[in-house]
Amino acid sequence: MTATRILPTREADDLVRLTRELCQKSLAGRVNEDEQDARFPRDVFAQLGAAGLLSLPYREEYGGGDQPAETYLQVFEEIATTWASVAVGVSVHALACMPVAMFGDDGQRERLLPWTLSGETLGAYCLSEAHAGSDPAAMRTTARRTDGGYVLSGAKAWTTHGGHADFYIVMARTSEERTRGISCFFVPAGTPGLSAAPPERKLGLTASPTATMHLDDVFVPTENRIGDEGEGLAIALSALDSGRLGIAAVATGLAQAALDAAVEYAKERETFGKPIIDHQGLAFLLADMAAAVESSRATYLAAARLRDRGLPYSRAASIAKLVATDNAMKVTLDAVQVFGGAGYTKDFPVERYLREAKVMQIFEGTNQIQRLIISRHLARGDRPQAEPARALAGAPSTQKVM
Repeated sequence: MTATRILPTREADDLVRLTRELCQKSLAGRVNEDEQDARFPRDVFAQLGAAGLLSLPYREEYGGGDQPAETYLQVFEEIATTWASVAVGVSVHALACMPVAMFGDDGQRERLLPWTLSGETLGAYCLSEAHAGSDPAAMRTTARRTDGGYVLSGAKAWTTHGGHADFYIVMARTSEERTRGISCFFVPAGTPGLSAAPPERKLGLTASPTATMHLDDVFVPTENRIGDEGEGLAIALSALDSGRLGIAAVATGLAQAALDAAVEYAKERETFGKPIIDHQGLAFLLADMAAAVESSRATYLAAARLRDRGLPYSRAASIAKLVATDNAMKVTLDAVQVFGGAGYTKDFPVERYLREAKVMQIFEGTNQIQRLIISRHLARGDRPQAEPARALAGAPSTQKVM
């Protein structure tokens, strides 16, 4: 079932249509096998990059697609409807490009963005540590000053694309100050001392490699520090707002896929002489699933429109992530119920959708953390029009702020 979309421009319509066609042609036929074999589809990212889908949020002058959040998030959703692992990877790559685009100086943008946005590279984001997931200010990875730069030492957990990425955004501690002692670094793959542990064995998203990255005296030149020293936590939190919108869109696409599968099955499967969709009990379940998917889409698009207008969207991003991922968990669980015993087997994709939905309540900040963020905004009485958000790469505040 094709989602009903109201897109801002004809170009956006064409972009979503191109994405849908590319997914059906190049992704749909291999997703089950690659997920079953835990095989990372790097060639798929090359295809998406060649189509310009890995750089949509960013300025055209640096090789980006110059698309607003309202558009590119719906592209993420379309990809997720076919293959959630790939959509998560696209979202993570966009997240990894953001620090240079938003907080880098002109020289860093000119030097790094054309490469990271070329469609030929893939980025990774190194923030979490084994003991510091929901509390990034507790990180222990250090960046010690030395002649010409910094020496990074430590380990970063849960790195999507770990061991496969071409560059890594690494947050490391440059002083003992809890919140102002963290800095941000751009580290190319192949830098001596940077290595990946074996990938984690996960419940879902098995075609998306997740690994701990080890930094053993990794030298990073000063020109690869992004932003001022001590600005890393602010950069990380800003990036997480972006990442939460990406995951909200991905979760919505996954829920749409589960709904589509359930509706199709319910039309074909018969009991008591008629299709099961004609039984009110199951029909109402499907109706609730559809309402959840539509609510998720509306919620992340509302946050995206705030962002596109240069308004603070942190609270809205947390709401979108919370609503969309909780809804994805419920919709995929209900999809298995629609299939009955068949849904519990690997003969149908709904059991995979359920496994993939679970992690979306966890990464980019657990949903308990989202509730904490939302409640703190409420306690402060924050209003969306309080101040403009920081613009990306010199863009006016009414445009993209990825």
